[in-house]
Amino acid sequence: MKKMTLIAALLVAMPTAWADGDAQYADFKAMMDSSFRTKGIVDKYRMYQLDFQKACSGDKLPGKKVLAEIEAAQLKTIVYPADGKYFGDWKRGEKIAISGKGLTWSDKTPHDNGGGCYNCHQLSHHEISYGTIGPSLLEYGKARGSSDDVVKYTWGKIYNAKAYNACSNMPRNGDADILTEQQIKDVMAYLFDPQSPVNKK
Repeated sequence: MKKMTLIAALLVAMPTAWADGDAQYADFKAMMDSSFRTKGIVDKYRMYQLDFQKACSGDKLPGKKVLAEIEAAQLKTIVYPADGKYFGDWKRGEKIAISGKGLTWSDKTPHDNGGGCYNCHQLSHHEISYGTIGPSLLEYGKARGSSDDVVKYTWGKIYNAKAYNACSNMPRNGDADILTEQQIKDVMAYLFDPQSPVNKK
């Protein structure tokens, strides 16, 4: 079978193949290993599903027990700020939330990246273009307050949403090295600061 035909066939069968670990999966992984390489900051490992991603890729979601196990394991991956400070500069956070840039091979540093938050969420009172896959975060800090529990939960959700919803569509911004600790602090400020356009009209 020609390589491209094999790729097309395996992509169609991927949910089953990745879940079952059968011969097709082995062939597919071998083809991926031989066809792709790490370049710049784009590491080849990002093409491979992790176990919890496989569990969420089938025709139906796993049972409650498996979901709870995934969430418990992912909760352990969350790294809270070493200095105990959760907030940075909301103006930088706004730029990060708007930007979808980053993680391409030509980027020189992982700091040249964005969060792409508007792809899924409404945030600012002034932004009219936003996605609706995720909930609206408009007036996030104003509505929720800034108790320790709310702040810690929000940090965890940005860092690794799978800790709270195993099959969430939200990227693992911290756990997958999409955003740095400082960038997460800046996004946190964007969500909570009373002067941020998220909370101030």
